[in-house]
Amino acid sequence: MIELPEVYVLAEQINRTIVGKTVKKVIANAVPHGFASFTGDPSQYSELLVGKRIMGASPDTGTMDIWDCNVEVICGDMLLSLSTPVKYFEPGEKLPRSHQLLLEFEDDSCMCCTVQMWGSMLCVPYSEVLPRRHQGPTPLTDAFDETYFDQLWRREKPSLSIKALLATQKRIPGLGNGVLQDILFQAGIHPKRKLQSIGEEEKAKLYQSIKSTLKEMRDCGGRDTEKDLFNRPGGYKTILSAKTLKYPCKKCGSTLIRESYLGGNIYYCPICQRQ
Repeated sequence: MIELPEVYVLAEQINRTIVGKTVKKVIANAVPHGFASFTGDPSQYSELLVGKRIMGASPDTGTMDIWDCNVEVICGDMLLSLSTPVKYFEPGEKLPRSHQLLLEFEDDSCMCCTVQMWGSMLCVPYSEVLPRRHQGPTPLTDAFDETYFDQLWRREKPSLSIKALLATQKRIPGLGNGVLQDILFQAGIHPKRKLQSIGEEEKAKLYQSIKSTLKEMRDCGGRDTEKDLFNRPGGYKTILSAKTLKYPCKKCGSTLIRESYLGGNIYYCPICQRQ
């Protein structure tokens, strides 16, 4: 799965690099993966995509109810929605042995998707997507304002944890467990804090952190824990991640903590983010 900053970065890079290319060959599900999702029979992807021209890409926020925050790639009259890492290979460059979707273009360059943990590579007629109900806005849009955030907050039980609100049930498309860590650190809020324990001042600070942290991640070309279209790490230096766990807290110097919670690891400073 890719998260919101990387979705924006990948869409921009695809627009600059792949738009205008025509698909010559498609290999789907070459190495079956238990957590890879396709629409229909992946063996039919070749019939659907060969001969189609790449028209553009955009960061999607869940156009269809079952989708989360994916990179949308328009291939002629078809739409590819990708929630996996996407890589570009110049003609003659060595391709990965394991992949779940490979598009080869007429100039012999390739676009490749390899699922990490889980991911979707959905292919549908573009005309079938437009009428569907859209999910809520992402924090990188103006529609995600304080009024919308307050409505989102008030719909949930006060006993819900802040991690559950922000990073589960696709309440906020593209905001997952990965980007959550730095958002909460900048706001000074522990991931296990209950909504009922967070006052209006802290809530306002959290909202600002969501907006500013995700914007910085996007503007820096994604996080340093993730790779872009050209297999380069992003320029945003994560504060809380597996890469930083061995270092002391950048604010107070305390030892950072990692533990399992709600299906994934959480990272936090026990002093700066008291429970």
